Amino acid sequence: MTGTVLDAVPYFDVADPNFSITSTAVHEARERSWYARTNYGLAVLRYDDVNRLLKHPKLRQGSVAWPAHNGVTEGPFARWWDSWILNKEGEEHHRLRRLMNPAFSPRLIGSLVPRFQALAAELIDGFAEPDRCEFVSEFAEPYAARVIAIMLGIPESEWPVIAQESATLGLALSVTFRENLPKIEAALARLYAYADELIADRRRTPRDDFVTRLVNASRDTDKLSEQELRDGLLLLIFGGFDTTRNQLGLAMQTFIRHPDQWRLLAERPELGGKAVEEVMRVNPTVRWVTREAVEDFTYKDLEITAGTTIHLWSESAGTDPRVFGEPSFDITAERKPHFGFGGGAHHCLGHFVARSDMSEALPLLARRLRDPRILDGAEWLPDSGNTGPVRLPIGFTPAS
Repeated sequence: MTGTVLDAVPYFDVADPNFSITSTAVHEARERSWYARTNYGLAVLRYDDVNRLLKHPKLRQGSVAWPAHNGVTEGPFARWWDSWILNKEGEEHHRLRRLMNPAFSPRLIGSLVPRFQALAAELIDGFAEPDRCEFVSEFAEPYAARVIAIMLGIPESEWPVIAQESATLGLALSVTFRENLPKIEAALARLYAYADELIADRRRTPRDDFVTRLVNASRDTDKLSEQELRDGLLLLIFGGFDTTRNQLGLAMQTFIRHPDQWRLLAERPELGGKAVEEVMRVNPTVRWVTREAVEDFTYKDLEITAGTTIHLWSESAGTDPRVFGEPSFDITAERKPHFGFGGGAHHCLGHFVARSDMSEALPLLARRLRDPRILDGAEWLPDSGNTGPVRLPIGFTPAS
C-alpha cells in the first residue's frame, strides 16, 4: 500500500493490489482531511461529507466511467455496463426504476423467507466435516446462488451456473479488471443466453414470480424494451449473487473478531436484521460509491472541476468517530444509516432481497457454528472496489 502527502492532502494509489481501503493509514488520513487524492480521482473519507455528496445536484452516478478508467471503452462488457440502471440519470433512470420496482415486492420477498431458512439449514447440514468448512464454497456461494434461483423460479440444481458466471463477472469490479476482461466477456455471453431462455419461458408460461413480473413490467403504455429486459435481468442475477456471497463472508470475518456479538446473535435471532446493518456499516463489500462532477463547483475548501471522479468510501464513513464514536461493533445499537447499498436516487434496487436473505442466514449460522475461527488458507479479493473472500476456511464447535 502507498500513501503520501500532496499539497498537505493525503494521496493513495488505489490501483495497487496491496492497497487496503480499510487500513490504519486511511483512518489516520480521515483525521487530517475530509478527502484524499487518488489515481482515480478524489476519495471522500468522512460520514457527513459522504452523506451530502451522495445527493449533491452537481454530481451524477460515476460508476459509468469505471470501464474507461481501466481502458475498456468498447465491446460487449462496456455496452452492458452502460445499460445499468445504476448508470442512468434523470428521467431515464426514473423510468427504469418505476418499471422494475414492482418485481421487488416486499410481499413476494417475504413469502420466500421460510425457504431461505430451510436452505441455510440444509447447507450447514451438508458440510463435509462436522467442525470445519470452507465457508465460501460450502455456504456463501451456494446460498447466494440458490436464493437467486429461488427468486427466478428455476431449479436450484442450476445454482452452479449462476455462481460461476456471476463470480467471473464480479472480477470487473476489482482493480484487476482489465487483465480478466476476456473471461469476463465470455461469462457475460453465457449469462445473456441464460436470461434469454428465462424470458422466453415466462412468455410461454407466466407464473407468479419475479421474472414474470419483470417481463410484464409496465406503467401506463410504457414497457421495458427487449434489450432493457435482458440487460436488467442479467444485472439482477449478477448483483444479487455477488453482493450476498461477498457480504456473508465479510460478516463471518467481522463476527469472528467479535465473538460476544456472535453469541448474542445466537441467543437473539430477532437481531438478524440489525446484524446485517452493523456488518455493512463496518465491513461492506461495496468499499466505495462513485460519483462524477457534471460541472465545476466548490465544496467546502475544494474546487471540483467537471468530469472529476469522486469515490465515497463507505467503510471510512461508516466508522467515522465523529458520528459513531470509538470503534465498536454492537448489533443492538441504534445507528445512522450506512452506505453499503449506496444512497440517494441510486440506492440499491435489490436491497430488500439482500437484507432479507442475510438476516435469515446469519442467526442460523450463529446458533449452529459456535466459537468460529479462521483457519489457514484464507484468500481475499483486493481491499478496494468490491471485495470479499475467495476462500474462507473456518473451524467451529458444532452445536449439540
